Amino acid sequence: MTKVHEIMKPYRDRIDALDDKIVDLLIERIGVVREVAKTKSFHNIPAVIEERIVEVIDRTGDRVEATIKGEQGEDDADRIREIYALIVVICCDLEEELMKDSKSKK
Repeated sequence: MTKVHEIMKPYRDRIDALDDKIVDLLIERIGVVREVAKTKSFHNIPAVIEERIVEVIDRTGDRVEATIKGEQGEDDADRIREIYALIVVICCDLEEELMKDSKSKK
């Protein structure tokens, strides 16, 4: 084992453990998105609701700022907002795809 690998191993192990938890939660989130798509399709609700997108992104950033005070909290909140913007876009794309598939099967 190289010196760098030895030094970094505990951090990499912690990151890997966190990544496993994040992936599990993303799988759960996508499962809920699939349910939402069915409900929206059944009730003829659009996949993309802009107010909700803004709400989700702002809520996550606000939570970071409430947890981590000061400049670091603001910086981390911006990063989390960026991550959530990507997650939301991907989930909206999935909803649209599922809803389109659902309508084409009718």
